Amino acid sequence: MLYVGCDHAGYPLKDQLVNWLKEQGIAFEDMGCNGLDRVDYVDYAVKVARAVAENPSEHRGLLVCGSGIGMSIAANKIRGIRAALCHDVYSARLTRLHNDTNILCMGARVVGIGLATDVLDMWLKTGFEGGRHAERIRMISQLEDK
Repeated sequence: MLYVGCDHAGYPLKDQLVNWLKEQGIAFEDMGCNGLDRVDYVDYAVKVARAVAENPSEHRGLLVCGSGIGMSIAANKIRGIRAALCHDVYSARLTRLHNDTNILCMGARVVGIGLATDVLDMWLKTGFEGGRHAERIRMISQLEDK
């Protein structure tokens, strides 16, 4: 399942990405926000991150705010989350291959819908490479306990 969330600044792009997900037949749950009224991005980052953290091997998330920075910082505070801010296809691919990220963050004031769908598409289609990268993921997970 893909959990999707945004703040007011990210709402227009999230709305377009939700339409793209529907067109692609990709299962998702829209966790808000659902308008342009001011909200706190932290609330939506935590909502999506906690849903993903319940089953990080099966669930992923998409978070959109103005820059994507606040969402990524907030989501990464939840145990088991590896959120990455990506505004290009190459980074989206590598963050899945090498870092096994489970949340993709984007900034609506940084990317347009064309690039955003390309980034999301690459991120969704790319699997984790494993191997030497699995040990690094284990090391990162241990940092949460310190």
